[in-house]
Amino acid sequence: MASPDGASGVGGSPEETELSITLTLRMLMHGKVTAGGLKGETVKRIREQSSARITISEGSCPERITTITGSTDAVFRAVSMIAFKLEEDLGAGSDGATAGRAPVTLRLVIPASQCGSLIGKAGAKIREIRESTGAQVQVAGDLLPNSTERAVTVSGVPDTIIQCVRQICAVILESPPKGATIPYHPGLSLGTILLSANQVRGCSPPG
Repeated sequence: MASPDGASGVGGSPEETELSITLTLRMLMHGKVTAGGLKGETVKRIREQSSARITISEGSCPERITTITGSTDAVFRAVSMIAFKLEEDLGAGSDGATAGRAPVTLRLVIPASQCGSLIGKAGAKIREIRESTGAQVQVAGDLLPNSTERAVTVSGVPDTIIQCVRQICAVILESPPKGATIPYHPGLSLGTILLSANQVRGCSPPG
């Protein structure tokens, strides 16, 4: 059951102002996840119920980029539904009392220029996020191949992941990326990257 979000207040509260901002969140997912539980009817249902726009990159490579765009409220609803769906799939694959509470992992893709704000001075901000949400958060030290983005891995049960993603989004909304961002495309070689985006189809290596 979804818990109510901060949209109940009246007047121009900071929460309401935040809900009107358009947010784009990119997540890196294994192809078997998007080809398995997160596809077709499920994605359609999440789109309809969250009001967020969701696209999943094409291609036969092991990883796909899932892009969620909309108001912050719509994006958080979509992330919540995706996290619970992944937990449900993990639970279905296990047995015993632990079914349904296996930790879920989401990998966010964030411009490297915003990662400093997320980590904070001497790691203070990321430590605060870990402690206040109970989720595990790890910012990759290396850039994703042929891009200026890094992976930020968030693990935990869906409730803690959702709180964690909210806090990460608050940080990146306050600290816009500096300079041009070269987005990460899974499986593309440097040669393919040089083609314009509308020429790129799929990500199989050239034969």
